[in-house]
Amino acid sequence: MRDDPILPPARNLIGGAWLPAASGCEMAMISPIDGRPFAAIADSGPKDVDAAIRAARAAFEGDWGRLTAAERGRLMLRLALRIEAEAEALAQLETRDNGKPVAQSRADMAALARYFEYYGGAADKLHGEVIPFLNGYDVTALREPHGVTGHIIPWNYPVQIFGRSVGAALAMGNATVTKPAEDACLTILRIGELAAETGFPPGAINIVTGRGEVAGRALSEHPGVDFISFTGSPQVGQAIQIAAARNHIPCTLELGGKSPQIVFEDADLEAAAPVIVGAIVQNGGQTCSAGSRVLIQRGIWDRLTAMLAERFRAVEAGPAEGALLGPLISARQKARVERYVAEAAAPLIARGGVAADASAAGFYVAPALFGPVDPQSPLAQEEIFGPVLAAIPFDTEAEAVAIANGTEYGLVAGIWTRDGDRQARLARAMRCGQVFINGYGAGGGIELPFGGVRKSGHGREKGFAALYEFSRLKTVVHRFA
Repeated sequence: MRDDPILPPARNLIGGAWLPAASGCEMAMISPIDGRPFAAIADSGPKDVDAAIRAARAAFEGDWGRLTAAERGRLMLRLALRIEAEAEALAQLETRDNGKPVAQSRADMAALARYFEYYGGAADKLHGEVIPFLNGYDVTALREPHGVTGHIIPWNYPVQIFGRSVGAALAMGNATVTKPAEDACLTILRIGELAAETGFPPGAINIVTGRGEVAGRALSEHPGVDFISFTGSPQVGQAIQIAAARNHIPCTLELGGKSPQIVFEDADLEAAAPVIVGAIVQNGGQTCSAGSRVLIQRGIWDRLTAMLAERFRAVEAGPAEGALLGPLISARQKARVERYVAEAAAPLIARGGVAADASAAGFYVAPALFGPVDPQSPLAQEEIFGPVLAAIPFDTEAEAVAIANGTEYGLVAGIWTRDGDRQARLARAMRCGQVFINGYGAGGGIELPFGGVRKSGHGREKGFAALYEFSRLKTVVHRFA
């Protein structure tokens, strides 16, 4: 990518104004590509969060709240066009900020534009309903916005998750406050600029940067927030849910996964192998829905592991524009993944490499394939959030189901078989939010409801399901003479 200059300090977007943190403090942004600081953000605290929530409330009760659904939709569609027009510059900024290969950043910008296009088009299409009741009564059920919604965004897919979360909230008429991850937030701030230029009323979109344990906590605990959307770790998600419970507000949590891909002897292995590898190396494996376990029926174990090994050895983590695998987000994340690799109690089948032109100060980790892996081992049970794939053999369909469902998570599963009856049985047997058959979408498309069960969280994002999450139902009973 281009060697961009050091950027000026960023500010918070609060009520249409760009403001420094009330404390005056800033945080350095470290590029995963070379480990060097290249920008700064506001290191915000409770005062900044409170100001943003007050601005959102004023917008909800004022100019933003008075817009019709069609007018909201038009603004969102205009923003989608601006994002498309700025897509290359946004992708370059995202790669500098997040470290992912620029091809993946371009795909993220396309998805972001699509989210605003999709939800802009849906803004005036979520209708209420008339409920048959007693004679002499009209009963309607109306969908209304919550009011002020808080959005805590992770660093792995910042703009995509901003689009799927904030986009749905705006479509329903909520005013929003976003706290992006301190590790990757510059592109979201730029989207805030584009939204202001597009004509969004001040306060409809507020963005406050800072540390999760300070600014994020202040947002989740604030009594002025009516709904919380969080994507991140199960540990923080638990704290978010407790904070929401104290304020008696709902929340949507998308927390993580240990998603399996189950490959049967009748599967098309030539089709499956590249998808299995792609689902764990995409975004450095830093994807909640990454296919981090591959369950292989014993009769094809040798053949499929050999195919996967060949592909793993060909993957190099590096900074080149065409790289499949970029750096991890931080030195801490790199150390965490390397610790799992070093402590693995399973044979290493194959390992990729790190490109010669990768900076030694960057956060690069070579992808690793282990197997056979004990289904109860840390490699098979814990979310590593890196390019590490655990291969696990199985004999019977029942054993495969038990292993696939045998973690605390339940986000996504993949099933590879030509047997239609088996496809149907296993799709129903998987305890998770999404199932892919003879493919793997790593979260799926904009239109497809997405979310998990158990430790993977609750609630649904994407598609029309998100509009239901970001609204509440009001029943109106009218007795007429």
